[in-house]
Amino acid sequence: MGFKLISGLAAGVAAVAMASGALARDVVIHAGTLLDGVSETPRHDVSILVHDDRITGVQAGFVTPAGASVIDLSHQTVMPGFIDCHVHVSAKLPSRTNATEDWLTHSALDRAFDAAQFTRAMLQQGFTSARDVGGGDETVAVRDAIAAGKIAGPRLWVSLEPLGPIAGHGDPRNGLDPGLSHAGWDNGLVDTPDEARIRVREHKRRGADLIKLMPSGGIASTGDDPRQQLMTDEEMRVAVETAHSLGLKVAAHIYPAPAIEAAVRAGVDSVEHGSFATADTFALMKAHGTYLVPTLTVFEVFYVAARDHPELLTPGTPPKELANDPLPKRNFPNALKSGVKIAYGTDIGEGDHAMEFGLMIGAGMKPADALFAATRNAADLIGDAKDIGSIQPGRYADLVAVDGDPLADPALFDHVSFVMKGGEVYRADGRPTVAGAP
Repeated sequence: MGFKLISGLAAGVAAVAMASGALARDVVIHAGTLLDGVSETPRHDVSILVHDDRITGVQAGFVTPAGASVIDLSHQTVMPGFIDCHVHVSAKLPSRTNATEDWLTHSALDRAFDAAQFTRAMLQQGFTSARDVGGGDETVAVRDAIAAGKIAGPRLWVSLEPLGPIAGHGDPRNGLDPGLSHAGWDNGLVDTPDEARIRVREHKRRGADLIKLMPSGGIASTGDDPRQQLMTDEEMRVAVETAHSLGLKVAAHIYPAPAIEAAVRAGVDSVEHGSFATADTFALMKAHGTYLVPTLTVFEVFYVAARDHPELLTPGTPPKELANDPLPKRNFPNALKSGVKIAYGTDIGEGDHAMEFGLMIGAGMKPADALFAATRNAADLIGDAKDIGSIQPGRYADLVAVDGDPLADPALFDHVSFVMKGGEVYRADGRPTVAGAP
């Protein structure tokens, strides 16, 4: 289906205005099929009214208000812009980069420029919002540059450095010469409850939108054990209490069941990964309303890297990847069976952010639920459902479209042909517009 723009202006002038990303005062999108992020039932032949950056109405039939420009998606399926709740905007694919060399030879400025590329690609894939859960001052700068229109990308919520103990998953010195040091390497280290309280407050002052904790060991880090809880219960409790008092949500990287349960009791808002959770763990999460962000994508890409290019990963981690990365996909059906709330997340920066759809659906999730995970649920987890995650009056005009029915053919989630963010078109006819081009 071609992308058509009809307005009272000359067609050529109007096309240039839309291609450049200029906001039309009033736009109507004619959607052949609408999956609005609210109802499980598709609607057909619907008009979405947009004024500047917000949706003002959703009407049955194809209407054309006086003075409005028309975007014709009458043969496509329109959905809310996708939301990735676990990204690292400057992270490079592990199969292409030597992790240790890259860490020691690139600065935060380098990572900011990488992030500008990766966020632009993310937007082209249909992700109009995202939550970065583990960066530094560069992620704040990238968030603000996107918000100011200086670079293209999803609107971002960022957490700064993950908080965890010395020698834990978030310790930048793991595997390095202990004599090495760098300003900022201690910004996430927490070894007492008082340090947890101070770090949370510091992160808030530096611009964090949420807090990321590292209660357990990890897989892609040297020397720590992903099956061990490394933060104390009291450190977690104080961090969460302080974050919530400042209006910040808390995401927690955790693998083993006992550590997940301790973090849930401490009040974390989401469990990232949750790979070794049990039925009892999921039941506790459900009772507390805690979200699971499964991040099946990162395990897929790191398993391939460990198998094919172990020399590129951090020292000692390929055996951990090969032993543990297949487990989350096997455990995911248990999460589905439990009824725990699930939000979409990939744990990547560079790469295919739509991969998670196929992995979750392949592991037993219904396509409609996968879409909810990446729209309605993700917006709820972030805490901004009034603005994003659904196609309703008052929400941002964040829309994606595909040529077909993604509920019948989930591969279409990975082939968006149209992307609008805040009323601005970044992709049309399957190609970037001027606004979204490199």
